[in-house]
Amino acid sequence: MLVTTRTATLSDVPALNQLIEQAVRQLSTGYYSSRQIESSLKYVFGIDTQLIEDGTYYVAEADGQLAGCGGWSQRNTLYGGDQSKSVADPRLDPRHEPGRIRAFFVHPQWTRRGIGRAILEVCEAAAHRAGFRRLELAATLPGEPLYRALGYEASTHFTHTFPDGEQLPLIRMHKALDTTPNYLPS
Repeated sequence: MLVTTRTATLSDVPALNQLIEQAVRQLSTGYYSSRQIESSLKYVFGIDTQLIEDGTYYVAEADGQLAGCGGWSQRNTLYGGDQSKSVADPRLDPRHEPGRIRAFFVHPQWTRRGIGRAILEVCEAAAHRAGFRRLELAATLPGEPLYRALGYEASTHFTHTFPDGEQLPLIRMHKALDTTPNYLPS
């Protein structure tokens, strides 16, 4: 299986939205109720086009098929797509603030094949080159095992309450990046 990553473009958005819907609906089953899943898609999970415009969102393709997506951010937003943003999203100072790992989704047919790991390694290396030495993220319950396996530690469990009253448990996680100048994950 050949996995390649590339920077996402705005023309990828329709296909990425389809991938996100499939991933959330199928991979969240058993962790979240159907109402939580549908509310999360309506109010939070989706593409944050600011990441694409910043050049920090990536697409993974496996054997020529769209297999996953994810990114990192030098902006304040911790999670959520365009539908959840209502205020300006200022840049972070890498000297004092952690970068963000954002919006990771793997197509259900490509899970447990290294897709998430491949995207995360690209993100960590890019964030490191941009001067960030720490990263943080908000993990979903199904995503937490991947991040933990790749060195992220849980710091806070919290709940996001949607406008319809549904609540979604999430986990804030963090990781210190290697401080050597040769930090280039494979």
